[in-house]
Amino acid sequence: MSPAKKRARAYDPVKIRAAVQGQFGNVREAVRTLAPEQLALPTRLGEWTVRELVAHIGMALTAVHRALDRPAPARQDAVLLDWPFATAASSSAIDDFTRGLAEHHPDLDAYLADIDRTLADLLDAHPGTRLLETNAGALPLADYLVTRTVELVVHTDDLNAAVPGLDVTYDRQALAACTRLLADALAVKAPGGSTEVRIPPYAVVQCVEGPRHTRGTPPNVVETDPLTWIRLATGRVAWTDAVAEAKVSASGERADLGALLPLMG
Repeated sequence: MSPAKKRARAYDPVKIRAAVQGQFGNVREAVRTLAPEQLALPTRLGEWTVRELVAHIGMALTAVHRALDRPAPARQDAVLLDWPFATAASSSAIDDFTRGLAEHHPDLDAYLADIDRTLADLLDAHPGTRLLETNAGALPLADYLVTRTVELVVHTDDLNAAVPGLDVTYDRQALAACTRLLADALAVKAPGGSTEVRIPPYAVVQCVEGPRHTRGTPPNVVETDPLTWIRLATGRVAWTDAVAEAKVSASGERADLGALLPLMG
C-alpha cells in the first residue's frame, strides 16, 4: 500500500460540495464588481491578467463537466493524495486553454453563472462514487471535488493579491479542505515522525524521517496559518521569506522544510 493510501483522510462529500459551490459563489460576487481596468491588471501567475485568472477559476470547475462527459474508467487507479503531485505536468496545456477561454468569454459574469448552474445539475445527477479520468488517474467524483477546493482557494488568494482592495472571502470548509489536503501531501512527500507541522485550526501532520516523537513537546515543530501554508505549498511564497517575515515559526534541527517546498508546481 502506498503512503498516500495509508494517510488518506476522510472528507464529508456533502460539506465538500457545499464548500466548492460556496467558494465559487464568493468569487462570482467579487468578479461582478471588477471594472475593465481591474480585469486587465497583472497577476503573480506569469503573464496572466486578472481576466485570464478568472477564466481559469471557471475552468477549474468545468474540469468536472469535461470529466463527466467522458466514459467512466473501468477501475480506480489513483488516490486523492496523488493529485497534488500530478498538476505540474499539465501546466503548459492549462495555460493555452485558459487564454482561449478568456478570449471566448468576454462576459465573465455570464460565463461563471453558467458554470454554477450546470455544475449543480451535474452533481445532482451523478453519485460521488462515479469514477472520473483526471490528470492524476481515475478518481471518484467525491475525491475530485476535494481537489477543486484547492484550486478555488489558491486562486481566490491569487485574485486578492492581484486587485488592490479586493477581499474575496474564504468559505471555511473550502479553506479547511485545501489546508488539510496540502498538509497530508507534505506527509506523503516526506514520510516520518520527527517533525510536527501545525496549521491551526485545520491540520496537524507528522513528517520527515528521524526519531519519532511520542510524548510531550515535539523536538521539531513548524507552525503557520492556513493561507501562509497554502502559499508555501504552491510556491507563492518562499520558505526563507516566510520565516524571515515571522509568518512561520520553526524550531528544531529537522524543522527546515525549505527543500520540500513547494509541493505543487
